[in-house]
Amino acid sequence: MRQRLALEPTSGPLEHLPFRFERWADDRVLVTNMVGEHVFLAKEEFASLAELRIGDPTLLRRLRAKHIVRQRGEELPVELLALKYQTQHHRLADFTGLHMFVVTLRCEHSCSYCQVSRRAVARTEYDMSPETALAAVDAAFRSPSPQIKFEFQGGEPLLNMEIVRLVTEEAQRRNRTEGRQLAFVIASNLALLDDEVLDFADEYDVYFSTSLDGPQELHNRNRPRPGRDSWELALAGIERIRQRLGHHRVSALMTTTAATLGRVRDVVDCYLENGFRDVFLRPISPYGFALRPRQRNSYDMGAWIDFYTEGMDYILELNARGVPVVETYSALVLKKMLTNANPGYVDLTSPAGIGIGALVYNYDGAVYASDEGRMLAENGDTTFRLGHVVQDSYEALMTCAALLDPLEESYTGSAPQCSDCAFERWCGADPVFHHATAGDPLGRKPESAFCRRNTAVFRYLLDRYTADPRARELFWAWAAR
Repeated sequence: MRQRLALEPTSGPLEHLPFRFERWADDRVLVTNMVGEHVFLAKEEFASLAELRIGDPTLLRRLRAKHIVRQRGEELPVELLALKYQTQHHRLADFTGLHMFVVTLRCEHSCSYCQVSRRAVARTEYDMSPETALAAVDAAFRSPSPQIKFEFQGGEPLLNMEIVRLVTEEAQRRNRTEGRQLAFVIASNLALLDDEVLDFADEYDVYFSTSLDGPQELHNRNRPRPGRDSWELALAGIERIRQRLGHHRVSALMTTTAATLGRVRDVVDCYLENGFRDVFLRPISPYGFALRPRQRNSYDMGAWIDFYTEGMDYILELNARGVPVVETYSALVLKKMLTNANPGYVDLTSPAGIGIGALVYNYDGAVYASDEGRMLAENGDTTFRLGHVVQDSYEALMTCAALLDPLEESYTGSAPQCSDCAFERWCGADPVFHHATAGDPLGRKPESAFCRRNTAVFRYLLDRYTADPRARELFWAWAAR
């Protein structure tokens, strides 16, 4: 059980600096400071810390090095903590860097776990209009961020390439005077990839992100389409992009469905066999069609934790045999855990990444604080709708209660049970997830699948880091990427 330790100065020459702690089953105690630097203490060592009766010089050096105690009146540890804390939050000054354009809801796939209400290929009324697209480009450039990423989503964005091209060309034109660092990504199943799309991507340095759920029969089961050839077309598209644009211009993501459980080694092997050295063991999200009753893809978070644990054990085994492969989410966590860098991944940020990390411009002009907020709206819940990109000013979108209220209520530095958690600095806030699953942006942490997932990941990584020298060396390499 977590406890909150009073941090009042004592009468001795030492005093506590802010820290949190978590007990381990083997009687060790994890202690983290206010910027996430950590140390494991034996039960007796923790008792001496709590009482500020630290007679062991080696222990004292460890605790001072981690800014957990200081000599009374010493200013340097406080200044260092402040500098590190400021560095961790430097991205806040840049503001929104990711701008997602839902250029159509049309799609020729019928994935059962799809997070949006896809529409038939003939339903062109679900395409983004040129007026909406240009207004969204203008909104993106209102952000002060020096880097702006334009990500095209759907449905299947290749079904509305006219708008993808319009946005890209207009952004490039605007940038002649703006001088931002631009990036363009098309999130596509690649089934409709052709030479015209590749020519466009080559001209404008566009990247691709696709889905690869594992071996052929698993992928085609998860992501059906007419012809039952989703896997074949995805791999053919990946190869065409690599041949024409370069290996680095296409990445892949998988989604763990109920059918995937128990097959994590097959998934990792599939990624390796098809030239990928990164795999993101991503759980299914509770949005869109995944919310429907009797959803066959649903499962308890405990099942995903078992899946992740087996997958990480296998990935570590492969690396020990000289086969390099990275689990993407773990690498993001390790960057926060082992360095003072902030990778900027929206699920691991606090304040939450909604709005200030990413904005979504829907095909109809509605603006959402996150892609997940847009998915909820497709099922009738418009809680995270910020306004309309044509009708509302950028200032009105970014200062509305639909954005500011959940940001304030979910901030982990003050949220109940987050503010006292030893993992707080490594974790993040996800008000959309908790709204969808618990009815409010904070949620109840003992019942939160988000909390359960991250806690399991943190504990796994720490256990392997402290027990296995090879894993420790590998984790440092992942954190340094």
